[in-house]
Amino acid sequence: MQVTFLGTSSGVPTLTRNVSAMVLKPPQRSDLWLFDCGEGTQHQFIRSNLKLSQIKKIFITHMHGDHIYGLPGLLASIGLAGSSSGIELYGPAPLKNFIDACLYNSSSRLAYSLKFNTVENAAIEKKILFEDSDLEVKTASLKHRIPSFAYRVDQKSRPGRFNIDKAKSHKIPPGPVYAALQRGEEVRLEDGRIFSGKDFCGPPRPGTSIVYCTDTVYTETAIEISREADLLIHEATYAYQETDMAYQRGHSTATMAAQIAEKANVNQLILTHLSPRYTPMNETSPNDLLNEAKAIFPNTQLAKDFLQIEVKKRCNSS
Repeated sequence: MQVTFLGTSSGVPTLTRNVSAMVLKPPQRSDLWLFDCGEGTQHQFIRSNLKLSQIKKIFITHMHGDHIYGLPGLLASIGLAGSSSGIELYGPAPLKNFIDACLYNSSSRLAYSLKFNTVENAAIEKKILFEDSDLEVKTASLKHRIPSFAYRVDQKSRPGRFNIDKAKSHKIPPGPVYAALQRGEEVRLEDGRIFSGKDFCGPPRPGTSIVYCTDTVYTETAIEISREADLLIHEATYAYQETDMAYQRGHSTATMAAQIAEKANVNQLILTHLSPRYTPMNETSPNDLLNEAKAIFPNTQLAKDFLQIEVKKRCNSS
């Protein structure tokens, strides 16, 4: 899975960081999944190598403006381009009313369908929010000033590696039969011989997993949904010396994010949603937040706009 950060600031944009938006490109498909959509997100798309027309799903964590104000404009632009076959949106219950009101009051009509999915029940009942043959999405309630939700995307296990040499040694003809065996299916050849795919494949290969967790103060539910994830993307709005403010405003410090990553035993942590007060020229800089987190969880990275990474499975699970 590929992750691209389009906005990594909290509250308001800065000269170098736009407000919250992150794009996930699922493996082996052209779809893009957008997580949060702060003001100006469509401009960030234009500056990146991503295409608006490929957005198929949008996941909104909560209804604060720095996570949703870019959504009406982005949806309208996609409509004007006439290149979408439909988008599914996932988020808190008020999301539909917000979008409907914006489109109605701006006399905007979309030439494609929007399907809204509320996430509250899935979070409470710990049910799967979305599932297909390759991916599974779950959600969990966080602890913020308004209802806020984390999202976890898991790639399902893939068949084990196919042993071509073994297939050749049994004089099995290459082609569709090899594909069927790699899927673990049983096949019958024209000469009557029957083979089972499980005899030609290694053990299943676990898929990769990511968790997107913002906005929230430290909470056990963030640990629960993040357990054993390959990548945890977690907000780090404040530095440790601002812990009291973090609790008052329902946000995390870099220390809190690192503690969650450590307790959840994730493979990698990326810090995002940084307060605009932290700049390289100020007394406390983003690198200070990074060092604060790395003291607890060494495999930590600082997000920046347009950072693009390939999410990898931890080595001992491959």
